[in-house]
Amino acid sequence: MLEGRLSQLIGEQVFAEAGLGAPESTEKLQQRIVQLEQDNADAKLKLDEALEDLEASRAANRELTRALNQPGCA
Repeated sequence: MLEGRLSQLIGEQVFAEAGLGAPESTEKLQQRIVQLEQDNADAKLKLDEALEDLEASRAANRELTRALNQPGCA
């Protein structure tokens, strides 16, 4: 495992020093990683917003339940 990673790093370094740039498949994978990281960040923001909305709804529900359970409300 370590040998494979070292070989990969050396190969990338040789490519870079030769001015050849990253292999096309590596570039595509890196672009995909960036896209997935952005998608993940967007999904996390949406989840956070949904959780905030849920908590607000729960708080409103608690208040309404308390109000309905007050003596004299019917």
